[in-house]
Amino acid sequence: MNERASEPSDTTRLLIVHHTPSPATAELLDEVRAGAADPEISGVRTVARAALAATASDLLAADAVLLGTTANIGYMSGALKHFLDQVYYVCADDTRGLPYGLWVRGGSDTSGAVRSVTTIAEGMGWTAAAAPVELTGAPDADARAACRELGAVLAATVMPEG
Repeated sequence: MNERASEPSDTTRLLIVHHTPSPATAELLDEVRAGAADPEISGVRTVARAALAATASDLLAADAVLLGTTANIGYMSGALKHFLDQVYYVCADDTRGLPYGLWVRGGSDTSGAVRSVTTIAEGMGWTAAAAPVELTGAPDADARAACRELGAVLAATVMPEG
C-alpha cells in the first residue's frame, strides 16, 4: 500500500535526509525534527531518512526536503553525495521548484560542503526556503536554536492553508 494513501489529503510531507555519524550531528537532527514538529505547525508529516537509506521514492513523495550533513575535508559527506547522485537524474524533472533547506556541521570550515550541496540543489531546480545553517565545533545553544528554526521554517513553508 502506498504510504501516502493513508495520510489525510490535507497533509504535506517534509523529508529530512541526513548523515549524522556523531552525537553532535544527531543532536542537530533532533533539533531540526523538533522545529518541524512545532505545535503551531499542522498538517505536515516529517519523515527522516539516513542519507544511505533514502530513495528516489522518498524524494518524489516529499513536498519539501531538508538536507543535513557533515563537512568532510571541504565537501559534503559521501553519504549525502551518494543520495544526491542516486536521485539526480531520476527526480530532477519531477522535483523542480521543490523547497529545500540545508544544515552543515564541520570541525572548522563548512563553505565547501555548503557550496557543493547548493550547486546540486540548484541544478535540480530546487528553491531554497531558508539560508543554509552552517555550524562549526560542538553545538551550542545558538546552533541548536538555528537548527530548530530551520526545521520550523521548512515545515511552515509546506503547511497546508486553512
